[in-house]
Amino acid sequence: MSEKKIVNVLVTGGEANAGPPLGPALGPLGVNVIAIVKEINELTKEYAGMRVPVSVEVDIETKAFNIKVGIPTISALLVKEAGVPKGSGTTGKDYIGNITFEQLLKVANICMQKSYSTKLKSAIGEVLGSCVSMGIKVDDKPPKQVLEEVNKGLYKKQLNEANMKAKS
Repeated sequence: MSEKKIVNVLVTGGEANAGPPLGPALGPLGVNVIAIVKEINELTKEYAGMRVPVSVEVDIETKAFNIKVGIPTISALLVKEAGVPKGSGTTGKDYIGNITFEQLLKVANICMQKSYSTKLKSAIGEVLGSCVSMGIKVDDKPPKQVLEEVNKGLYKKQLNEANMKAKS
């Protein structure tokens, strides 16, 4: 049975290179670092500019490799969707950005892949919690108000459409 070595790194989506941390970790294993970097960049390009966890599993004998890409944090996804550099320094008082409900659904769907949430509504609650702490509004409304509206069923149509898309 061949030995496998796993290298876990945090890279900027679509911008990995053969320098640290990848080069020094993979070079001694005798693999084609450039080929691995190229594949990582291809797999992470949709997360451009965000820090993405990546795991590279290398078979020491055959030099074959397998890459697993993790998901950026909710806050990183929200920063990208809102087009802001970072969250508010005075949460609860100052709002620094605004996203649409559709963008909220997009982030919630991505986050469900790593969340304990089994329902989209629960994932939306998690994302709205991050919106509160970051100072991001949804459809020009405070996140807590949007959560109340979701719980009251005001977004039922959008949730049903999102659930249908997720199943297809």
